[in-house]
Amino acid sequence: MNEEQRKEQAQISPEQNVERIRNTSSDEMIAKYFHTSYSPQTPDIKKARKRKREEVQFKYDFTIPEDMQTIGQGKKFLIRTYGCQMNEHDTEVMAGIFIEMGYTATDDVKDADVILLNTCAIRENAENKVFGEIGHLKPLKLENPDLIIGICGCMSQEESVVNRILKKHQHIDLIFGTHNIHRLPHLIKEAMFGKEMVVEVWSKEGDIIENLPKARNGKIKAWVNIMYGCDKFCTYCIVPMTRGKERSRRPEDIIQEVRHLVAQGYKEVTLLGQNVNAYGKDFEDIDYTFGDLMNDIHKIDIPRVRFTTSHPRDFDDHLIEVLAQGGNLLDHIHLPVQSGSSEILKKMNRKYTREDYLELVRKIKAAIPNVTLTTDIIVGFPNETEEQFEETMTLMEEVGFEAAYTFIYSPREGTPAAMKKDDVPEEVKKQRLYRLNELVNRQAAESMKKYKGKTVKVLVEGVSKKNPEILAGYTEKNKLVNFKGPKSAIGQIVDVEITETKTWSLDGVMVENKIEVT
Repeated sequence: MNEEQRKEQAQISPEQNVERIRNTSSDEMIAKYFHTSYSPQTPDIKKARKRKREEVQFKYDFTIPEDMQTIGQGKKFLIRTYGCQMNEHDTEVMAGIFIEMGYTATDDVKDADVILLNTCAIRENAENKVFGEIGHLKPLKLENPDLIIGICGCMSQEESVVNRILKKHQHIDLIFGTHNIHRLPHLIKEAMFGKEMVVEVWSKEGDIIENLPKARNGKIKAWVNIMYGCDKFCTYCIVPMTRGKERSRRPEDIIQEVRHLVAQGYKEVTLLGQNVNAYGKDFEDIDYTFGDLMNDIHKIDIPRVRFTTSHPRDFDDHLIEVLAQGGNLLDHIHLPVQSGSSEILKKMNRKYTREDYLELVRKIKAAIPNVTLTTDIIVGFPNETEEQFEETMTLMEEVGFEAAYTFIYSPREGTPAAMKKDDVPEEVKKQRLYRLNELVNRQAAESMKKYKGKTVKVLVEGVSKKNPEILAGYTEKNKLVNFKGPKSAIGQIVDVEITETKTWSLDGVMVENKIEVT
């Protein structure tokens, strides 16, 4: 809802509001709240491609409205998160806002006064899970009419999703998108005291709001968002529509946040963005790239710095040169390739070839000889041939990836790939995924063998999920290590001698008197 709509609502009595909803079609409601003419084909990728680069405002004045600062006292909130690290980070921000309003967190839906589902639109399975959860929450709403149930995140940016909720899930109280999280206190207030479903999904990307509160998950590792959105328009991907155009945070704000985390005792930061190495390309007043940012963070006294996710197109020589300095810039790089076939890559609009990718890998390995590479791969892109799939298999072997996230292609409404007629049977796609995963597992297990008998540095995150007597943490190369040790090691970097290797984890023994206090 924009300011004009809020003023309009203020002049309408609750009884008139109810009558207005009763007489308004869901399509008309969508058109009103999305500020667009409704079309079942939305999001419109052609319009998104032509979007203008409007000036982004940087705002540093976020505050909780006075009348909402204690509204949550004695109340509890629950946020369920689906999807990527960006969603995880958004959840940390929303949790921070709730806590500043006086709420406390809960994991029990029956105790919650507010339940938010922070959604993902990347794959159909994720969307189905959310709608399943929406159905499961309905009895809670019937038992407790004061319960506020909200849908946010990437699915909320899709008009077809909002349309479905308006038509079939009237027990939902609140829908908001990815660009207006900072308005959460206002939206909760409207959901509490209004008589209609609150829908506020901005078509225009939001401004960059700094100094938002965050309830971070733990005190050891932290996400640091460096930019928003994506301009790549891969033909299978909905992200440019749900997250908008690329917008970079100012470097001084990022560096200040990292320094603040160091002061709080954090040992590792992961820089986040839909495409982190496009960072800074939207700046008009300074020449400052992702390589420059990494170089500046390299100088900060924090033991470990990671980043995700990077696009091969933007992985330039300067960035490689900076990463080669080592130190707190770790030698594990996640570099999504998606396919080993140049023909499929062209259909995906990835803007690089198999040969380009292999040349980039060659440069990285030359500069960082001990680098560990992991990737993302999509199997069964429309009309993928057996030969094209085999090219992916051979690329997997040639690069020597030590792990990979693998998926069967999932069509997303509104993307060009979803309109392609596909002649590859589902059973063939599943068989290809099985074969690829066998190779991934084989390479992962083989890569682990070299650690047996060696001593590695492990950032201890806590106890193992399977055994509270065992500690667990990750190496610099992002390998999971389980070992026996004192609870005092949690949050520290310790030396662990590896005694056994598995496909996805390592077992070891802590080396006495080798705790690295940082």
